[in-house]
Amino acid sequence: MLTWCAVLFFLGVAAFLDSLFTFGEIFRTINSIFFMLISLGLLIRVSTKIKEGKRESYEDRIQALEEKLKTQERVKVS
Repeated sequence: MLTWCAVLFFLGVAAFLDSLFTFGEIFRTINSIFFMLISLGLLIRVSTKIKEGKRESYEDRIQALEEKLKTQERVKVS
């Protein structure tokens, strides 16, 4: 994730230098395509991590409820 952010920062600096010194039209096209692809990759990565986080929280909650149920069953048996 940090690598992708560093690449985006580098592309931002390159875009700034391009607008300052006008390197050419080809660089602008390539730079904008890189921005789109890397942003799409980051979006997919973040959405995947969010889904995994929700799943992990559900698993933790289920485990806590199972433990609570076991302790209540032990109290009823005693």
